[in-house]
Amino acid sequence: MNEKFNGIGNGEFSGVECEFIRKFHRHQPGENQCSSALVKRIKAPVHLVWSLVRRFDQPQKYKPFISRCIVKGNLEIGSLREVDVKSGLPATTSTERLELLDDDEHILSIKIIGGDHRLRNYSSIISLHPEIIDGRPGTLVIESFVVDVPEGNTKDETCYFVQALIKCNLKSLADVSERLAVQDRTEPIDRI
Repeated sequence: MNEKFNGIGNGEFSGVECEFIRKFHRHQPGENQCSSALVKRIKAPVHLVWSLVRRFDQPQKYKPFISRCIVKGNLEIGSLREVDVKSGLPATTSTERLELLDDDEHILSIKIIGGDHRLRNYSSIISLHPEIIDGRPGTLVIESFVVDVPEGNTKDETCYFVQALIKCNLKSLADVSERLAVQDRTEPIDRI
């Protein structure tokens, strides 16, 4: 199985995955919030996958629901991006802040601070970890989130919806990364 999802610490993750989640994915969900983590293994080296993930200014390179992104100011911690969401989702725009970008540990964290959608107090962390897959360099990707449960929805409904979005993003990240790995092309990593 290439991807897993569920609540943190429920026995669905391997020991290595649990250790990375405990170390890098610390969310403190409130009473009316849900939180979860998803895991995806990608058959491409970590530097290649990171070259896509770290692009806070270009999430549409692998996120299929984003049509446009504009970053305000310099690309640094605290930077804001305005994202336009493709039609078909219950949203049109999202304003997001870069919370963490660690090129050494391969961790990116964002927080949604506004927009036309129902994801209030949404925060996510994505971490990448090198591993060997089928004898070749691969990447273990873990993405976790915490979000308010909107009025009229349950925690399960909210988690299911967000997990479905993240699963699509991770599948697309895998497709793009693996295609680039086959072509042996990577984007340069420009550190901020």
